[in-house]
Amino acid sequence: MLYIVPTPIGNLKDISQRALEILNSVEIILCEDTRKTLILLNHFNISKPLIAYHKFNEKKSCEKIVSLLKENKNIALVSDCGTPLISDPGQILVEELNRNELPYTVLPGPCAFVTALVMSGFDSTRFSFFGFLPEKQKERKSLLESIKNLKTTLIFHVSVHSLQNDLNAFYNILGKRKACLVREISKIYEEKIYFNLGEQFEITQKGEFIIIIEGANQIEKKLSPKEAYELLISQGMKKNQAIRKTAKEYNLNSNDFYKIINNIK
Repeated sequence: MLYIVPTPIGNLKDISQRALEILNSVEIILCEDTRKTLILLNHFNISKPLIAYHKFNEKKSCEKIVSLLKENKNIALVSDCGTPLISDPGQILVEELNRNELPYTVLPGPCAFVTALVMSGFDSTRFSFFGFLPEKQKERKSLLESIKNLKTTLIFHVSVHSLQNDLNAFYNILGKRKACLVREISKIYEEKIYFNLGEQFEITQKGEFIIIIEGANQIEKKLSPKEAYELLISQGMKKNQAIRKTAKEYNLNSNDFYKIINNIK
């Protein structure tokens, strides 16, 4: 049996009791980077044979793994963090298991983009996740053009190495939209920044990033200044900062808008 086991995004305390039980019980653990997986296993005093399974050897490794599973070996698949297959290796293996009618199961657990979506406060009733943008300019432009009219909240992984290029690509195709950049989820330096695509802002360019972008339907709906202010407050912005930002966006006097919000005559 293959067990697909999510691992903590950052805080090791987020691992589930069942995940630890499975990792303790299997005979082999497949992992992206043996060094990173060893940090997790050593923390919980788990010692198991590890097999490197990453995007560069996925296809080549499948035959061997299928053979082991046919021998009734119990194997766990983990990624460096979060849920395997979600922007991580595993899809090719699962497809191969289905072709061979071999059993596998998935444990529930940490998933970075879901956590970031909830943290952002953006509409989570309907959303679309696209992982990382394609590296080739033509492909990334084609992707963004194909989804720019989607009325769902849009979610992307963003590499620290391509952060500015990705932000430029989002703005060039999607236009000025509200966005939230979430960094280092569950870690010491966790932070989120609200901004409009096309705006300049400062952020520590280290760690893992996820960007949440409003859907097309949210752009079409013009909020009143008060509604826009209340949305910023609900997303965690401080009162005075939200007043200044809303007043600037709607070309209002900050002092006058402050009086309106506070019912001061």
